[in-house]
Amino acid sequence: MTSEDQGLVLGLVVAPGSPPTRTIDEVLAHFGESDGGALSLRLLQDAMERQDADDVEMALIVHAAAGASDEEFLEPLTELFPAEWHRAHEDIVSMLGRLRSPKTVPTLVLATHWVPEHLDWDENRALAVKAIWALGAIPGAKARAALEGLRDAENTIIRENAAKQLTRRGEF
Repeated sequence: MTSEDQGLVLGLVVAPGSPPTRTIDEVLAHFGESDGGALSLRLLQDAMERQDADDVEMALIVHAAAGASDEEFLEPLTELFPAEWHRAHEDIVSMLGRLRSPKTVPTLVLATHWVPEHLDWDENRALAVKAIWALGAIPGAKARAALEGLRDAENTIIRENAAKQLTRRGEF
């Protein structure tokens, strides 16, 4: 993406006290697209091929602004999650959590154990907690088994959140 492309996409961001300066329609027209989901997926795949962390964030901004479905992002996001070269790990876990799909369980479990270098400072393990809550929302035995395994984790935060999710599900 050019700096002009990025500037236009950043105009979609809502900041406290200031509305967006661009509309999704303006961004779609700029990129010659009519479908925000298709554009965001194309931008994400391109960013992944080039391993461009900034453009991953731009793709996720377009995705959110377009109100696109997370379902089409399942495979690229599960592929992208473990890569160290980007900073979107928490956003990816949030998006996977909204899907409530058993297909996301392995990636969410990885998010409870692995700490990307850029999040190494976080003693509260926010990424792991988001992943555990996402697991708690997924119906079925696969997610329950993952939570049961996390209930015995060495880390107190992980252990307690897994137990809370199992209790919330009525499975503890």
